[in-house]
Amino acid sequence: MAHATNRPLSPHLSIYKLQVSMILSGLHRITGFGLLLGTLLFAWWIIAAAVGPRAFLTVQHFIGSPIGLLFLFGWTFCLMYHLCNGVRHLLWDIGIGIEIEGIKLGGWIMVGCAVGLTVLAWIVGIASW
Repeated sequence: MAHATNRPLSPHLSIYKLQVSMILSGLHRITGFGLLLGTLLFAWWIIAAAVGPRAFLTVQHFIGSPIGLLFLFGWTFCLMYHLCNGVRHLLWDIGIGIEIEGIKLGGWIMVGCAVGLTVLAWIVGIASW
C-alpha cells in the first residue's frame, strides 16, 4: 500500500501555464461541437424539404433570421477551423512545423487562415445571393 503524499494524483489545469497549443486544442473541441450542431441544423433543413413547403419555409425563416445567420457564420468558422487544423496536422506528419516555435507560429497562422476563409466564404456567398 502506497503512503499518502501532498502531491496531486494527476496533473491539474491550475499547475500549467496557459499555452497556445492548449487554447487551440480546446478550440478544436468546441468547434467540433459546433460542427455537430450545424449538422443537426442541416439535417433539419433536408428533412423539412422532404416534408413539404410549409416545414421548409419554417426552417428557411429560422436560418434567415439574425440568430440563424450568426449560427451559420459560426458553423462556417467551425468547418474552416477543422479544415485548417487538419492541414496543419498533415504538415506535422511530414515533419514540418513540429518544433516549439513552429507549433506556436503555425497555430496562429492556422487560426488566421480559418478566419480569412470564413470571411471569404461569406463574401462569395453574399455576392452570389
